[in-house]
Amino acid sequence: MRIQSKEVMMHARVFKTIAIAVALLAALCLVACGQSSGSGSKSKADVSKKTVIGTLATEDILPMWAAEEEGLFKDAGLNVEIHIFQSATELIAGVVSGEVDLAMTDPMVSAAIVANSGVDLRVEWITLGTTAQQGRFGIMTSPDSGITSLADLSGKGIGVGSNTILEYVMDVLMERAGVAKENIVVAEIQKLPVRYQEMQSGSVDAAALPASLLALGESQGCVLLADDTQGDNISQSIMVARTAYLEEDGGEAVVEALKGVWNDAVKRINANPEKYRALLVSKANLSDAIANSYPISEYPTCQLPTNTMIDPVLSWMQEKGYLEKDLAYDQSTGAFKLA
Repeated sequence: MRIQSKEVMMHARVFKTIAIAVALLAALCLVACGQSSGSGSKSKADVSKKTVIGTLATEDILPMWAAEEEGLFKDAGLNVEIHIFQSATELIAGVVSGEVDLAMTDPMVSAAIVANSGVDLRVEWITLGTTAQQGRFGIMTSPDSGITSLADLSGKGIGVGSNTILEYVMDVLMERAGVAKENIVVAEIQKLPVRYQEMQSGSVDAAALPASLLALGESQGCVLLADDTQGDNISQSIMVARTAYLEEDGGEAVVEALKGVWNDAVKRINANPEKYRALLVSKANLSDAIANSYPISEYPTCQLPTNTMIDPVLSWMQEKGYLEKDLAYDQSTGAFKLA
């Protein structure tokens, strides 16, 4: 009888141990499932928050327009609105006011916002300009100007907007051509259409212009003196995000999802660029004269600009007096910081 009692007690202890283990396992499963369900629903809610991307009407953001047209934002659970601004000044105001969460712009504008308005930004990726061949800025003259080289522009006015990426490219191209800094003369014309018309009519000796107007000029017999598609890569367009937006719930998740969407759209465009010609012509307001011939860029997948790309721009801005505070760029994080 004693042996039987010991056996019963032993079995009871075993069953009790098993029961406790099962209960603990069930509890752990419930916690894990709850955490998984909670984090999943939170991620979905965060990613689907409305996000505004600000841009000018330019080819640099074609992958985002393609994503919008082909439903890639929706497929990624994103709620994105692309807001087209009519000028860089309006775009800057949108970023500073918080109306815009991310912006397609250039390093100069981004640095100026950080230094002069105190709004912290982080560079997320290059939209065009990982190589010199991506994107184009240049200096053009009228068909009848008699000017055949940048050296001929020494001491002559070049139509450009001061404190812009085009002024920076103009200065670099002129210096490469051996023109002394003191002989580079700015003819202040901020509005691009007016600048183009004054160059074409000969009211200014030449003009610094973006790719679409260079192509239009070439189609109308104007003379391209130089562009930045050769030699060292000197210009980029970039996507930036407000740091305050990134620090909101879901901000980082949205940006990571946007990078995936961008890369997807880039692969589609690069594989079949002609499929997106009509979209580019419509969104970038390309002239009918170049609508069928304008070269569609090869777009890069997401990557940060390097210090080699950004530092010369910051140095130029500081030399020109365009920055109220000295800045440094951290290529490991994409952040601009006070130097």
